[in-house]
Amino acid sequence: MLEGNFVRLNELMIVLYAFSIFLYFIDFLQPNRKANKFAFWLLSIVWGLQSFFLFAQMMQTGRFPVLNISEGLYFYAWVLVTLSLVVNRLLRVDFFVFFTNVIGFIMIAIRTFAPSDAVSTEVASQLISELLLIHITMAILSYGAFSLSFVFTILYLIQYNLLKKKKWGKRLLRIQDLAKLDYMSYVLNMIGVPVLILGLILGIIWAYLKIPDFHWYDAKVLGSFTVLGIYCFYLYARVVKNWQGKNIAFLNAASFLVLLINFFLFGSLSNFH
Repeated sequence: MLEGNFVRLNELMIVLYAFSIFLYFIDFLQPNRKANKFAFWLLSIVWGLQSFFLFAQMMQTGRFPVLNISEGLYFYAWVLVTLSLVVNRLLRVDFFVFFTNVIGFIMIAIRTFAPSDAVSTEVASQLISELLLIHITMAILSYGAFSLSFVFTILYLIQYNLLKKKKWGKRLLRIQDLAKLDYMSYVLNMIGVPVLILGLILGIIWAYLKIPDFHWYDAKVLGSFTVLGIYCFYLYARVVKNWQGKNIAFLNAASFLVLLINFFLFGSLSNFH
């Protein structure tokens, strides 16, 4: 019973950690003090839970828990969270916390879903199964965000075409203005990218744990990273290159086409999906 409660608390910590990184990513792309502040407090809760688990393990083993890879990964992740919170509080270095904790999340995810020998086989199996469930859920959520972004892009192109041809009428008035359609498409992609990144991280960890012949050149793996790459390029083009109008709309439409190819074609060619 106690072990099960620890598992649930650990899962909660992973979820809060992921959400904190997601909010920092939002602030990274589009400065948002509220998102940054909320992310900081979520990360503080994560640090508190990590400290609790670290102290509990010390009490259980009667030593400082760094004698194997699993314990070392956990302590390493705790150090990263601790230092990022301290530096952020003292120096206010923008984006330091975000990039530091992407590394920390990877470490804590590997440690959580590859338990040490001290964890029972039943709990380890449960964790790995739930890891797959979280991976699939996050991937689908990101695809949902990309799909809605594509819908806003289609509406943008329709509205753009109506305005260009000066076809004034009820249809034109019922569709939102171009700026809002473009912004909503961007926001949904800004949400989808970090969710997909975190989902892929967990998926890779699951594959290494459960699939003996896992290969990076598997069709689904390559397709998923291609989807991530093209949407990252979309954000780069929008934020850094300041692409606007039809150019960014067509890029978003092409990105969604790649997503569909990956979902329907590459999935059927994969050895394990």
